[in-house]
Amino acid sequence: MDMLNALVAILNFVVIPAAAYGAQLALGALGVTLIYGILRFSNFAHGDTMAFGTALVILLTWGLQALGIGFGPLPTALLALPLGIALTAALALLTDRWVYRHYRQVRAAPIVVVMASVGVMFVMNGLTRLVIGVDEIQFADGARFVISVPQFKAMTGLTEGLALRTTQAITLVIAALAVWALFVFLNRTRAGKAMRAYADNEDLALLSGIDPDRVVRLTWIIATGLAVLAGTLYGLDKSFKAFNYFQILLPVFAAAIVGGLGSPLGAIAGGFLIAFSEVALTYPWKKIAEYLGFEPAGLLQMLGTEYKLAISFVILIVVLLVRPTGLFRGKAY
Repeated sequence: MDMLNALVAILNFVVIPAAAYGAQLALGALGVTLIYGILRFSNFAHGDTMAFGTALVILLTWGLQALGIGFGPLPTALLALPLGIALTAALALLTDRWVYRHYRQVRAAPIVVVMASVGVMFVMNGLTRLVIGVDEIQFADGARFVISVPQFKAMTGLTEGLALRTTQAITLVIAALAVWALFVFLNRTRAGKAMRAYADNEDLALLSGIDPDRVVRLTWIIATGLAVLAGTLYGLDKSFKAFNYFQILLPVFAAAIVGGLGSPLGAIAGGFLIAFSEVALTYPWKKIAEYLGFEPAGLLQMLGTEYKLAISFVILIVVLLVRPTGLFRGKAY
């Protein structure tokens, strides 16, 4: 029985939270890796694109709620998400036209475009704070739990309870569907194959008649859609605060680089690796040890929760030193 209680505790406090967080990081990292692989620069404004898109989704959610429109047991934000993605993608396309297009035309060095993206990052950060403020916002409504601790204990008779929040289940389902749709698009459709060809060899793709402007537009739309989706799911699962999305940029980039920058499959693997590392290394394992018959003197917590971002940074540095192309051999950077 104690072994089952230990297993449930691990699922409740490590596996489920890390899986949901990993799915959010994977979606964000997919956007980063698409922009790097196709447009050939690291977009430092990605985190604030997530924040701005989520802010729009929250405003639209409040509007729907004011009209009395809900989504039953599911968060109303899911109804607002498509329009939030469309508005944020429109802003991303305008930003590309006003900022990045010039650097592509003059074939500027990647570092120049990266610095331009830093400028865009600060503008979008300020725009997000202007639109929605700096306070922490909880905007998840609908049913809170798929299964709650009392329900689980009543069903199983175990001492340890397990809770699966609705937002966690939605995150895993939507992330799986989004990743599946992206891979089908990239591998089965003509537009997706054109994007892959452009990423592999730009000059040869142009000689083949591929429209570069269309590829660029599709890249921004898809990357922005993934960013807003990741940001909204992160905000539903935890809470929204503009500065948090600036902080999440490091684990998102770490996930993309650890998996292999430019490799979509690597971005997914990197997201889950970073998430499980952060959660496992900052969780106090004392309760698990007690269920297994040990009597530890301390909490068995390897690192405090304030070191979560440091874990991402350390993993990133180790991968850069040992395997610069990442786990799935992405492009060098």
